[in-house]
Amino acid sequence: MQNWSEATLRLIDAARDEDLGAGDITSALLPDALRPVTGRVTVRQAGVIGGLALAPLICSSFAGRLGLPLAFEPAAVHGRTCRDGDSVAPGSIVATVRGPQAAVLAVERTLLNFLGRLSGVATLTRRFVDAARAANPGVEVLDTRKTIPGWRELDKYAVRIGGGTNHRHGLYDAVLIKDNHLAGIPVERLAAALEQWLARLPRRPAFVEVEVDRLAQFAEVCKVAAVDVVLLDNFTLDDLRAAVAQRDALGLRPDPARPGARRLLLEASGGVRLDNVGAIAATGVDRISVGALTHSAQALDLGLDF
Repeated sequence: MQNWSEATLRLIDAARDEDLGAGDITSALLPDALRPVTGRVTVRQAGVIGGLALAPLICSSFAGRLGLPLAFEPAAVHGRTCRDGDSVAPGSIVATVRGPQAAVLAVERTLLNFLGRLSGVATLTRRFVDAARAANPGVEVLDTRKTIPGWRELDKYAVRIGGGTNHRHGLYDAVLIKDNHLAGIPVERLAAALEQWLARLPRRPAFVEVEVDRLAQFAEVCKVAAVDVVLLDNFTLDDLRAAVAQRDALGLRPDPARPGARRLLLEASGGVRLDNVGAIAATGVDRISVGALTHSAQALDLGLDF
């Protein structure tokens, strides 16, 4: 079961208040506003469904504000209850919402906004993962911090159910030394500077990663034992292959047969698209980070039908 943060619960309430305001004045006009109805969440385009685990909380938030009952239930698809991460076809009914007509109508748009966004991120992630792993079955596709403000937990959840891997959640859980941190440091002093900086870490973070934009920098970073990941930013395919070869020649390729040995993961980033992610994966890198997963995903088209 997914445990949602207080920030996500506040986001749901904020979305409710944003839409509901002082009340749904249109639905209040209906003579049978309290008549029990069932709304069917229907998929209108192929994709990966996301948000079913969150939807009961959205309905509960609206029910509490309206003083009316709302029940959300995932539907059975091909004899199995639909779950986040499932591939869905157009016309599939993935869930139902039951309650008084006025309550179902009130929650409709906010519910579909959450489901559509989460499904869109999951769908795009699945496409990137499939394209990358067709060329390199062991490669990981990662997200970035290019998320909608306030939505990071949800965006990263959607990446996971789409088959991707989460990068650091924020500035606080891992070290990522980027080009702007290294501005003005000559290549020949790079390794020494990193050693000095990392010696000041008060505790071991989830990982230590350093961004480089040319092979000369990469060679220096490989000398620093505390670095776990090198981010190869906007490298050409030839330079990606060269970096992999250099890493392997140094004996730093991850090897399950040597669990205690130092390993160095290589992560490609910058300009990654669906039409080139396979070629990037084929260079032998371990990870590919893709900002588009969360900053360019199109919402999946879903509807609530009666």
